[in-house]
Amino acid sequence: MTPYAVTYALHLLAALVWVGGMFFAWMILRPAAVSALEAPARLKLWLEVFPRFFYWVWAAVIVLPVTGVGMLHLRFSGFETAPRYVHIMIGLYIAMLALFIRVQALQLPELRRAVAAADWPSGGAVLGRIRRLVGINLILGLVVVSIAAARPGF
Repeated sequence: MTPYAVTYALHLLAALVWVGGMFFAWMILRPAAVSALEAPARLKLWLEVFPRFFYWVWAAVIVLPVTGVGMLHLRFSGFETAPRYVHIMIGLYIAMLALFIRVQALQLPELRRAVAAADWPSGGAVLGRIRRLVGINLILGLVVVSIAAARPGF
């Protein structure tokens, strides 16, 4: 296996964990939680889910730029010679990272406070904001994956 193949595989796995996890949470877990759980239990569930998922997202957040820069140098000899779609994917990664950090640093602590205070309406409002940010991030992630899929052999 070549160094590029290893780097590419790690890059794809990190993207799969992040984007696939958001897809699962948005399309599967959220609707199931809404139909099966009352608001207090649902909010407590998300407080258990987010830290577990965010652990893996942080791993992806680290692996993606390291492997991305590695592939840039192995394939294109650097940023200057990389095609435009690579620069677009880097920009989308930065936007996704910013949204993730917003959820992690601002929204999640607010959700914890609401649940600790048993303020279920406020917790529901925070969860709604998190859901919107994750939805935007999911769309961005699917765009990045689509761009990468349209460029075989990146």
